[in-house]
Amino acid sequence: MLLENRNAVIYGGGGSIGGAVARAFAREGARVFLAGRTEAKLQAVAEDVRTAGGHAETAVVDALDEEAVDRHADEIAANAGSIDISFNVITHPHTHGVPFHEMEADDFTAPVEVAARTTFITARAAARHMIPRRSGVILAFGGPGDRSGPLREYYLGGTQVAFDAIETIRRQFSVELGRHGIRFVTLASGGVPDTFPGDFDGADEITKMIEDQTLLGRAATLEDVGNAAVFAASDWARTLTAAIVNVSCGALID
Repeated sequence: MLLENRNAVIYGGGGSIGGAVARAFAREGARVFLAGRTEAKLQAVAEDVRTAGGHAETAVVDALDEEAVDRHADEIAANAGSIDISFNVITHPHTHGVPFHEMEADDFTAPVEVAARTTFITARAAARHMIPRRSGVILAFGGPGDRSGPLREYYLGGTQVAFDAIETIRRQFSVELGRHGIRFVTLASGGVPDTFPGDFDGADEITKMIEDQTLLGRAATLEDVGNAAVFAASDWARTLTAAIVNVSCGALID
C-alpha cells in the first residue's frame, strides 16, 4: 500500500473532496485524522473509512483558529507519533456572478482572507512537526485557474485571487521546507461536478461548461481527485515539490 502507516490530517475532511481523499488515503494504508466544523459530516466519512477496514479519527476544529489547529496537530503528533501528510480542503466563502465594479469590498476579500489564513496556519502546524523528522507532505487544493476562459467570461469575485494566494504560500513554504525533506504540492482542478449538491440549480449547465473546457471531454471525478492525492502524498512522487498536479482533464494547460 502506498501510504501504509502514514498519519494524514485532512482539514475539511467532512466535505466531498475531503471525504474522497480520506477514503483513498485509508485504502492505501494511512491513518486519517478528519478535522472540520461539522461533527456529523466528519463522522459519516469516518464511518465509511472504518467500514472499509481503515482507521479514522475525527475532531471539530476551526481551520482558521491558529490555537485550535496547533493544539490539534500537537495532539495527533503526540498520540500517533507523527504527522506525515497534511491536506487543507476547507470551503472558502465566495460571491460569484457580480462584476468587480459592483462588488462590496468585504465580498471580494472574504475568500482571499480565508484561503490565505487557513493555508498558512495548517501548513505551519504540520511543518513544525515534520521538520524534526525531516519528512512530510503538505497538500493544497486549487491551482492557478485558466486565465483565457472563465476569468474573461464569468464573474468569480475573489475566488481566483484566493487560489493565487494559496499558490504563493505553497511556493514560499516549498522553498523554506525543501531543505528539511518536506514537500508541498497543489492539486489543480478545472471543476469537479461530483461536488455539486443534488439540489444545486444549474448543475447540468455548469457540468457541461466544465466538460467543454477539457481536452478529454470529461471532468475529473472525486475518485480521480482521491487517487491523484494518494500519488502526490506517496513516495512515488518523492521528486515532486513546489509543483502542481493537474487533475483538470486538460481544462488547465501547463
